[in-house]
Amino acid sequence: MGVVIPMDEKERGKASLQPLLDLTSTDMGAVNGEILSHATSHVEMIPELAGHLINSGGKRLRPMVTVASCRMCGIDDDLAPVKLAAAVEFMHTATLLHDDVVDESDLRRGKPAARMIWGNQASVLVGDYLLGQAFRMMVETGSLECLRILSNAASVIAEGEVLQLAAQKDITTTEDAYMKIIDAKTAALFSAAAEVGAAVAERPREEQEAMESFGRNLGVAFQLVDDALDYSGKQAELGKEVGDDFREGKVTLPVILSYRRGDAVQREFWSEKLEKGLQGDTDLLQAIRYLEEHGAIDATVERARHYGAKARDALAIFPQSALKSSLIDAVDFCIERVH
Repeated sequence: MGVVIPMDEKERGKASLQPLLDLTSTDMGAVNGEILSHATSHVEMIPELAGHLINSGGKRLRPMVTVASCRMCGIDDDLAPVKLAAAVEFMHTATLLHDDVVDESDLRRGKPAARMIWGNQASVLVGDYLLGQAFRMMVETGSLECLRILSNAASVIAEGEVLQLAAQKDITTTEDAYMKIIDAKTAALFSAAAEVGAAVAERPREEQEAMESFGRNLGVAFQLVDDALDYSGKQAELGKEVGDDFREGKVTLPVILSYRRGDAVQREFWSEKLEKGLQGDTDLLQAIRYLEEHGAIDATVERARHYGAKARDALAIFPQSALKSSLIDAVDFCIERVH
């Protein structure tokens, strides 16, 4: 359940997630305990399937953002940060279970996806169970505003999943349409994870909006870097397979940009490989060559930097503190993963 971070990041002068890890470590220990206690059930399959994904080594960035937001905004008790962070992580885990079914993914974080072991139906139903548990924890905080924020995020995420399904393997998807998808699917939960800290602390509206903006822009930057990483050798260093998106026929921003900038032959390549799924052993390498030819990966990272800058700017309203600095470092870390 730990987070794997290269130990020499600080020595190399690179952005690091370590300050955020250190400042939230006590709370995150309690969050992990809360997660385990709410993943139990007398139905044997539920803790088995949920535990398969919960224990698979994710960074838990979203709940860390929630904890940091709560503490930075002045919450000094242990109930709200822990309950809200655990609820956020359960929402995230539920969406991963649902996504793997929709995307027909075989692997998740380098391991067999839950659906490959327990089947699609069980994966969807356990995802629903985790969402139910998330809402139970939200209610336990006693904050109607937090319940509103997180329930709205759940609705937006579901809309994003449907949008993605409609655009699946559609090589003519526009950049604007794709950005709407990731704003709903990825950024909405980051946004809610950050905003609830200010909301439960009953901070002024401008501070709540600032945290919402921070989380949303961080989420967009995070997803765009993920898109770029899927076609990068750096992906292997992070314990993931290069080209998963390509093999699954996902139309992500690097592909959208390369398709738009390419000639008729290149467009036919993308259509054949992603829409029709006619892929051979060397097609991934060819795809990467086309992406590099048109600067699609660099352009995607540049867009991520733009959103990262917006996330950092959103925090300007808050006084300087170690927690604020750690959140800024987290933005830089998410973007620098690609290098």
